[in-house]
Amino acid sequence: MVTIELCDMQFYAHHGCFAEEREIGTHFSVDVHIGAPESYQAVASDRLEDALNYQDVYSVVAREMQQSSHLLEHVAGRIVEELKANFPKAGKICVSVSKLNPPLGGQVGASRVVITSE
Repeated sequence: MVTIELCDMQFYAHHGCFAEEREIGTHFSVDVHIGAPESYQAVASDRLEDALNYQDVYSVVAREMQQSSHLLEHVAGRIVEELKANFPKAGKICVSVSKLNPPLGGQVGASRVVITSE
C-alpha cells in the first residue's frame, strides 16, 4: 500500500469556541495521510498523471481552513469529507488539525484532533 502524506501544513485561521479566537485568529497545523488506490500506477510508471496531485490535496485543505468553525472536530471532518469527494478512489484518509499554543491557561504546544475515514 502507498500512503501519500502532506505534513505540517501551516495556516493562520479563525477557529475556536471563543469569539475572540474567531475574530483574531491563530496558527494551525494540518497533516493529511491518504491511502493510494489499489490501481495506483505512479510507483511503476514515474508519470505525474498517474500520481495523486499534492497541490490538489493542499488546495482542499486550504479552502476548508479558511471557513471559520467553533470546533477542530468540525474542521477536520470537513477536510476528510472534501478529500473523499475529490479523491473517490483513495483508500484510508487520516486528517489531524492542531491549534498551536491554545489558550488553556498554561503552556501547551498544541491541541489536536485526528479523524480517520476508511
